[in-house]
Amino acid sequence: MEILGIDIGGSGIKGAPINIETGKLLSERIRIPTPEPSSPDNVATILADIIKHFKWSGPVGSGFPAVVNNGKIFTASNIDKKWIGTNASELFKKSTGCDFVVINDADAAGIAEMEYGAGRENQGVVFVITVGTGIGTALFSKGRLVPNTELGHIILKDMIAERYCSDAIRKSENLSWKKWSNRFNDFLAEIERLFWPDLIIIGGGISKKHSKFSHHLEIKTKVVAAHLRNEAGMVGAAMATKYL
Repeated sequence: MEILGIDIGGSGIKGAPINIETGKLLSERIRIPTPEPSSPDNVATILADIIKHFKWSGPVGSGFPAVVNNGKIFTASNIDKKWIGTNASELFKKSTGCDFVVINDADAAGIAEMEYGAGRENQGVVFVITVGTGIGTALFSKGRLVPNTELGHIILKDMIAERYCSDAIRKSENLSWKKWSNRFNDFLAEIERLFWPDLIIIGGGISKKHSKFSHHLEIKTKVVAAHLRNEAGMVGAAMATKYL
């Protein structure tokens, strides 16, 4: 079954047709920078461009960087505040003519990793942590998703965690990999203290650089890179149209 998967991030919007039976992309993805401002109308226009690019008319799954409940947006940390209270599913359908399922972006990445990636067949407590412009988290227990955890917003070192150790912070503060890793380890240690997971999977843009920081981490929990890397959000979003 083919579904168009779209991953809306703080810096870029990616899309590709997905075979949700295999988790494979069916063509090269398209990536468009997230517009400034990232208002509902501006983002909806980008999604319409992606639909036209693929000449798509079927269902679409989209990950979104916020708490999402039944397609409605409840938070806006790395996206325009005008999103709060917007029904993204309805807006995107209006702008594209396609039916949309919209879920939290980290949850989307987690669904893909649990089905086809590093979390496959793991029935314990698993966190998928996406690190990019912000930090997203997806929590699974016995393979079941606990949606909208958003633990990148916990308070760490007297600030919101993603403002302490996201990849965007690493770049903006020009942190060495070792210094950034120490900060990220603080975040992982807090997750470990609160939940004692069996496995932590690191996804998002930082997953491509796993070898640069993984040897600096010092927590007890096993930490691995996402197998689907930065494509997990698109794959999981497409899967959400069937599995959620």
